[in-house]
Amino acid sequence: MKKKNFKLTVIAIALLLGANAYAQTDKPAAPAMTAEARAKSDQDTEKKAAEWVASLSLNDAAKEKAVAGIIATHLKAIRDWNNEHPASTVPAGINPANGQPLTELDRQVIAISAMPKTIHETLMTGLRQNLTEPQVEAILDKYTIGKVEFTMNGYRSIVPNLTETEEKVLTENLKKAREQAVDYKNMKQISAIFEIYKTRNEQYLNTHGRNWHEMFKAYVDAAKAKKAAAAKTKESAPKAQ
Repeated sequence: MKKKNFKLTVIAIALLLGANAYAQTDKPAAPAMTAEARAKSDQDTEKKAAEWVASLSLNDAAKEKAVAGIIATHLKAIRDWNNEHPASTVPAGINPANGQPLTELDRQVIAISAMPKTIHETLMTGLRQNLTEPQVEAILDKYTIGKVEFTMNGYRSIVPNLTETEEKVLTENLKKAREQAVDYKNMKQISAIFEIYKTRNEQYLNTHGRNWHEMFKAYVDAAKAKKAAAAKTKESAPKAQ
């Protein structure tokens, strides 16, 4: 069993591609929430869940209550797991993907990734029993603040003549990131999950006739040139008397 757990930990670490490297000092676990703090947190969580569901305009009070309850339960489970499993519960070490010391964010992601799968499965099963797939995606977008479409818009700007096949593959990877990311608590953690799949997208482009580094450089250079031209035009414009 120990050997199996160690193997799973190594796999989890290896997924953390492109992590920034710096040494970490272990921090003590956060103190347990007081009853008052938990009650306030529960209230805020339930309010957020209700707002997300309201945005779907289901026009079905019973269904709205059920879905809001499913979402709130998940958010509370994520909160509690984060609080009970801080980065300090993962031993300091190196990232096998690059040989650099694990960052605190790396260790947080590893700790959270050990959460029982049933927590995620309960959320997704509950949503899909009550909502259409587009509505499920809308809820996942709420959790991840629309990172799928935001990132796809970036690809559309960076990759010249993005093909239908490329768009499909890139989008599917980002949707996988989105569903995995709903098990994480804050935007730093969510962004770390998206970085895994963004790296996969860049690798896909590189192995299918594209050069991500060159495309990104061309995009940045063009943006800088456009900004410089706009500034020059502004400077040369006649000033109002």
